[in-house]
Amino acid sequence: MIEDLYRRLVLEHAKHPRHRGSLPAATHAATVDNPLCGDVVTLRLVVERDRIAAVAHDGHGCALSTAAASLLAERLVGLDVPAARSLAATFTAFVAAPAAAAVPLELGELAAFAGVRAFRARRDCATLPLRALLDALG
Repeated sequence: MIEDLYRRLVLEHAKHPRHRGSLPAATHAATVDNPLCGDVVTLRLVVERDRIAAVAHDGHGCALSTAAASLLAERLVGLDVPAARSLAATFTAFVAAPAAAAVPLELGELAAFAGVRAFRARRDCATLPLRALLDALG
């Protein structure tokens, strides 16, 4: 049901990531890795007047980190920088919360990672693109 929908959403974004590639006009960028599993994510942003105008991601890793980068990129376009930082904090707290904890509405489709909460080792995979976002924004 809802868990199946979320599972399909994560798999779809892992197989067909949105906003993947380079962004030559990027004003902000960061690359982060997870040395435990080998995942690497580079996130590039175009920030204009404190608003994220464009996002691209690249790298290699598991389905969770790829899908998280894709879903995050879709969610970031149009957000102002404080809202992007808030989203990162909310998502990070969400994946660390108990499985029965409520899903914050502001996550939108990022709520698809609710299942990660039951697997401590997979939380880093889902939050890797958020770490890149925060590093890029400084």
